[in-house]
Amino acid sequence: MFLFTRSFSIKRGPQMPVKTDSILKIDNISLSFGGVKALTNVSINVHEGEILSIIGPNGAGKTCVINCINRFYKPQTGSISFKGRELTRLHSYQVARSGIARTFQNIGLLGYLSVIENLIAGRHCFMSSGFRGATFGSIYIGKAQHEEAESRRIAEEIIEFLQIGNIKNSLVGTLPYGLRKRVELGRALMLNPEILILDEPLTGMNLDEKKDMVGFILDIHKNRVHTIILIEHDMGVVMDISHRIIVLDFGKKIAEGTPDQVKTDPLVIEAYLGGAVD
Repeated sequence: MFLFTRSFSIKRGPQMPVKTDSILKIDNISLSFGGVKALTNVSINVHEGEILSIIGPNGAGKTCVINCINRFYKPQTGSISFKGRELTRLHSYQVARSGIARTFQNIGLLGYLSVIENLIAGRHCFMSSGFRGATFGSIYIGKAQHEEAESRRIAEEIIEFLQIGNIKNSLVGTLPYGLRKRVELGRALMLNPEILILDEPLTGMNLDEKKDMVGFILDIHKNRVHTIILIEHDMGVVMDISHRIIVLDFGKKIAEGTPDQVKTDPLVIEAYLGGAVD
C-alpha cells in the first residue's frame, strides 16, 4: 500500500521494554468549539516505555488531544490522569512541572536569543528567579544562583547530546529550519520529562534532516525519556518506530493497535484515502 511506504531505512538498536501499566490515561474526553466537535469520547491509555503514535488526516483532532493533555484546552467531558493525578484541574505550567513536556508543530522559539538561552528558557517553570535574568546574565545569590547554575549544566548536557555545540551561542533566528527543530526538541528535554510529546517533529524537513531527527528520537527513547507520544504524517517513520498507533478521524478514535494491525485496517485506509484500496 503506497500510503505507508518508507522514505528511508531506520536502524533500531535494542529497545526499552514496554510495561502494561498505563502511565497516562485519557478517559472519554470530548472537546467542542461552539458547534464544532473537535473530539468525541476519545479514550487512550499510554503505556510506560512505549512510543505511541497518534495519526489521522488533517483536522482529525490529533493536536487537540495533546493540547488537552498539556491543559492548553480543557475538555468539556472526561478525565486525563498522569500517574494517578488528574490533569484537567491543573494549569499548563503545572503539567509541565509534573513531568510532561512537548514540542510544537509551529516552532515557538525566541529568535532573538541564542540556542543555550532558549534551552534555559525551557526550564522557567522550575526557576523561581525567572528565565530572563538567567539568560541575560543577572547576578544571583542563594537558591536563584543554584537554579541558574543547574539550568546551564543541563543545557550544556543536552547541547552535547543533540550535537549542536557549534551553534550554542548562535541566535536561533539565524539558524536553518532543521536546526531550529532540533533546538525545540532540546528545549522540551530541559524539563527532564517522563513523557515527551512530539507534535509533527519531521514536518518541513528534507531527507537528511529527517534521518537525523529520527535518530535522535530513538536515542531519546532509549537513553532519556522512555515514554513518547508522537504525532507525525510520515507514515513510513510512524510504522517503523511505533509500538502502538492510535488513529483518529473527525475527532473520533477509529483504530488502535500495532503498526501491522493498523496499516491493514479498512477504516484507516478509508479515512486516509477516501475509500477501499485493492
